[in-house]
Amino acid sequence: MMLSLALVAAVAVLAVFLLGSGGSAPEGDRASQNQAEEGSPTPGTEEGQPSQAASGEPVDEGEMLDHPALGEAGAPVVMVEYSDYQCPFCGRFTREVKPELVEKYVEDGTLRMEWRDFPYQGQESVNAALAARAAQAQGKFWEYHELLFRSQSGVFSDEALVALARETGLDVERFEDDLQGGRYAEAVGRDFQEGQERGVSGTPTFVVNGQVLVGLQPLETFEEVIKEARRQAEAG
Repeated sequence: MMLSLALVAAVAVLAVFLLGSGGSAPEGDRASQNQAEEGSPTPGTEEGQPSQAASGEPVDEGEMLDHPALGEAGAPVVMVEYSDYQCPFCGRFTREVKPELVEKYVEDGTLRMEWRDFPYQGQESVNAALAARAAQAQGKFWEYHELLFRSQSGVFSDEALVALARETGLDVERFEDDLQGGRYAEAVGRDFQEGQERGVSGTPTFVVNGQVLVGLQPLETFEEVIKEARRQAEAG
């Protein structure tokens, strides 16, 4: 199969990270029932150093990818999302809640939203994460990301991932080469390891200036947390 090398590489990298951190893959989607263990606050990209995804610029082949992000690097509130492309609750957040947060808080400079891959639901989750990072390398992470979450009713087969690349307007040949080579497996693996170390046990899990929110929450809950985090940041 076209993506077999990418999958082998990605799974191997994830396994190495897990063994190195002493963790193990979560079992089942427990995000809506269990609370993540409290960890250190997740920092955003350093001020003045916007991520590749925020700038929307492609990167050269082989260049390290930054965390995909929306919003200003110096925003007072940073929301980090650990997510899996096969998670239905992650899909609902992306389709129903995220657009409101972007409009109300990202666009006015209050909020920065950062993505972390947490592909724990199997091989197709890993494939989808690798595909999104291949799109990121061409400066179109968020466009591909949105299509993945709108395509959750189907499976993330090799053919489906390539079809989404064409729909996004990517250089399909480069996209396929990146997947076949498992070029961004390390980026995905590091995100997964980070989530394990911070006690993430399911998706979606959010960290807002150090405060953990587990599972799909109503828009009002996110708004309350963001406003309080902004007040605390402004108060020093």
